[in-house]
Amino acid sequence: AHRAFDLGLHVLCEKPLATRLADAAALLEHAVRARRVVFPCHNYKHAPVVTAIRGIIASGRIGKVRSVTLGTFRNTHAKGVTEWNTHWRRKVRYSGGGIAMDHGSHTFYLTFEWMGGWPTAVTAKMANQEPEKWDTEDNFSAVLTFPSGLADVHLTWTAGVRKVIYTVQGERGAITVDDDELQLATMRATGGADVAQGAVTWDVERRTIESDWMDASHTRWFNAMFDKFLQAIETGDFAGEEAQDAYRCLEIITTAYRSAGEGCRELPLGAPPGADGRIA
Repeated sequence: AHRAFDLGLHVLCEKPLATRLADAAALLEHAVRARRVVFPCHNYKHAPVVTAIRGIIASGRIGKVRSVTLGTFRNTHAKGVTEWNTHWRRKVRYSGGGIAMDHGSHTFYLTFEWMGGWPTAVTAKMANQEPEKWDTEDNFSAVLTFPSGLADVHLTWTAGVRKVIYTVQGERGAITVDDDELQLATMRATGGADVAQGAVTWDVERRTIESDWMDASHTRWFNAMFDKFLQAIETGDFAGEEAQDAYRCLEIITTAYRSAGEGCRELPLGAPPGADGRIA
């Protein structure tokens, strides 16, 4: 990426930006100096069901979001090409970490959007269920503290099924996603006795939004993301929202590794480097 900037090229790259926070910061700073865009592939933002979640939150139908849960279940790690190193994700010398390093970014940048900001603290626990074979974690759980609430995250490569399950809890309703199935429950006053759940009931809508979760290539999600990349180039947003979020994702991942290593101790996430919280 640095070489590309030196050659005057924009950079569309994988996530995470780097495996070390200092390297990620240097990349953003170089992008600004070179006046070239660095744009990580945060393609989960463009899954059709995630687009639907965005629309519901923006509509105000569930009110202010108070908490979210994100579960990513995989029965194995994604495999690399056979021509090089098929299991590189399970070798820390190549990957820098396990499922948190691989899937963490996709999870964390969704929490930023749904919770309306960046988290201030993290506590985490992780495990490697096959230490005789691999040296990276295959299970990861974390709680992120936001100014507006909490996000609970669970990622696993040892599940019995491939699936994502998301929940978004608002003041007046909730969204539940099970792969392509979305349920929206909105609260309605009933005028009855204020017992148990209160004097309310819920109106429930269900819909199926085909999002190709079983296709690990997620090819249908990329055109919308490419449009955002082109927009960043046109507007000169060299280290823009996606790059800033990518830095914060890596900050969470590296801090979560520390937390897990210190007995799940809650650790603060860094103070914003600039007045507006931007890294560069």
